[in-house]
Amino acid sequence: MSRAERMRSVSRHELIRPLSRFSSIKLRIGALVVVAIAVTVVVFYAGIHFGFWPSISGVVAGLIALMMVRLLAHGITTPLAEMADATEAMARGDYTQRVNVTSKDEVGTLSRSFNQMAAELDATDRMRRDLVANVSHELRTPITALQARLENLVDGVEAPDPDTLDTMLTQVERLGRLVTQLLDLSRLESGAVPLDRQEFSIEPVLVHAVRESRLHSPDVEMTVQVEPASLAADGDPERVHQVVANLLENAVRHSPEGGAVRVRARRAELDVRIEVLDDGPGIPDDEAARVFERFYRSDSARATKDGGAGLGLAIAQWIVELHGGEIHPERREPHGCRMVVTIPAARQ
Repeated sequence: MSRAERMRSVSRHELIRPLSRFSSIKLRIGALVVVAIAVTVVVFYAGIHFGFWPSISGVVAGLIALMMVRLLAHGITTPLAEMADATEAMARGDYTQRVNVTSKDEVGTLSRSFNQMAAELDATDRMRRDLVANVSHELRTPITALQARLENLVDGVEAPDPDTLDTMLTQVERLGRLVTQLLDLSRLESGAVPLDRQEFSIEPVLVHAVRESRLHSPDVEMTVQVEPASLAADGDPERVHQVVANLLENAVRHSPEGGAVRVRARRAELDVRIEVLDDGPGIPDDEAARVFERFYRSDSARATKDGGAGLGLAIAQWIVELHGGEIHPERREPHGCRMVVTIPAARQ
């Protein structure tokens, strides 16, 4: 809409709803009463002046006053009627409804709050639908693979050899990880996971996380470097271990054959800075802000063998933010990714 069209629209709006200029609904109602009384008095005395009976003049004055009140009150009641219609539509599941903000008074404030609430409900509903669709997709893949293998075993098409059983175990483990991640994410979002905050040494947590990761990825070289060795943080060691484990899983998945993953930690003013570095393709700049979204995976991650569900980084972000810290990716040259986590350091 051009500026001239907007000006014409505003002018029409001011003609239809002149009381919208008032910043308080009390002032608008007061002005409405004053206008009604003034119109009644003027019409009544005008009728007397032109020789009409007082009773007739009174009736005519009252009717004209009612029409004026109805016209002027339209600007007050219309937003409320729109909100009532929008509320009924939202009750049916349509969260796209919005109301026009036509004044600066309490009704206008209510309209803006209503639109904000509707927008948040619309976003939440989209997230719910995406969550159901993504979970269904993630569950269907390993379940379909398991079903096919089990049918082959039952029908005698395949023999229960170690490779077949190992493949089935891998799919079961994938299902278990997905369910665990979904439960963790649900508890984190609801605030049902209190942090057992304490001062703890960083090095044992990182070493333990790397040792567990080596069990699943023995072909990837992993190193831990903590400076100084006595570096300590203020937080929940079990949750910090979960963050590092998720970052390691992500780094290993994106590392090329023969690649290396390095975990480093150092003091950074009042925080502890933990870095997980890999030799993978890295995260494009336009995807850096989206990697922490639930179920989001870049094309390269989807193309890898046994790609993750896209929940690990979302869970890591929740845990880090519960600690009052930050997490973000950084590009490495000539290639690779550096995931940086900062959490409060222990008091010295």
